Amino acid sequence: MASNTKMTKSKRNRKLLKMGKKNKKARIKAGTPKFPIHPEEKSE
Repeated sequence: MASNTKMTKSKRNRKLLKMGKKNKKARIKAGTPKFPIHPEEKSE
């Protein structure tokens, strides 16, 4: 069995890695919309 310190460190690390994943996914999905890089020039 692992020591208490080792278990605590691994739990903390796991939580740190997990933090904000849902928000990050939501931000990526609702990010900037696709837009044309070179839009057609306006004819004047």
